[in-house]
Amino acid sequence: MCLAIPGRIVGLVPGETHLGTVEVAGVRRKVDLGLLLEEMPVVGDWVLIHVGFAMTKISEQDALEQMHLLQMLGETEQAMQEVRGYGFEETGEQSSGNPQPN
Repeated sequence: MCLAIPGRIVGLVPGETHLGTVEVAGVRRKVDLGLLLEEMPVVGDWVLIHVGFAMTKISEQDALEQMHLLQMLGETEQAMQEVRGYGFEETGEQSSGNPQPN
């Protein structure tokens, strides 16, 4: 199943205008922000990501609802595998302060 996964922008990559770091359930990955040039996300924004690209900005409420839905469908692990498989290097940073779905 192809999933769009909500992630929160936690950093922008210096010198790489189209790359940002997102956090999904404590896992941080670089994603391509190039599809959002007209409304470039900033740190703290939530985005839906798919195959390493941020597709659209979403509200925090929508992001949390989406994560809750993935959890209810039993798709959380598959979503995390997709995030890990983007091919962008893992930043090595993880946070325990990421909001988790209920």
